[in-house]
Amino acid sequence: MNKQERVTFVINTLKELYPTIPIPLDHKDPYTLLIAVLLSAQCTDVRVNQITPLLFAKADNPYDMVKLSVEEIKAIIRPCGLSPMKSKGIYGLSQILIEKHNGQVPQSFEALEELPAVGHKTASVVMSQAFGVPAFPVDTHIHRLMYRWNLTNGKNVVQTEKDAKRIFPEELWNELHLQIIWYGREYSPARGWDIEKDIITKTIGRKTVLNKVL
Repeated sequence: MNKQERVTFVINTLKELYPTIPIPLDHKDPYTLLIAVLLSAQCTDVRVNQITPLLFAKADNPYDMVKLSVEEIKAIIRPCGLSPMKSKGIYGLSQILIEKHNGQVPQSFEALEELPAVGHKTASVVMSQAFGVPAFPVDTHIHRLMYRWNLTNGKNVVQTEKDAKRIFPEELWNELHLQIIWYGREYSPARGWDIEKDIITKTIGRKTVLNKVL
């Protein structure tokens, strides 16, 4: 297959497997999504979904969040890891949302990335999933699969995002990045990988990857 044929095969296979795409992180609005995505750094979505109800029961908006202390936030989110940094980020960004954005999550990459503890990937998830703006957040699953599928050189997530945006139609970005995440978890994990179940990699994977497996 040439590259365009590989891209078409990926799109069609993922559409068949995931005609409807669940959002991995439980949330009810842009603010709770933002907090959940921030907590997901180096933490599983399953763990985040266990912790956010405890946090949001006390504060599910920036006005209530700043009534908590950083220490109180840290105690609740400790199971997610990196709690000292994340708790300061949650408190700090809540203050800024109140002071600069009338308590609302801003709808621009620039404004989001100015918030404490919010990087490009977090901003991309919020823009995509909360506001429907085309974005292609690259997590470890997407980075791994784009390399396995010979659609990027795999040097870093920045390059992987550029390559994904270049080869996939923009109108598909928001659903594709979620489809790839689910596919990575179910069929092409980093550990316990069974090439026989991974139909996409088995069909179009780069030779260096297949040789290691086969």
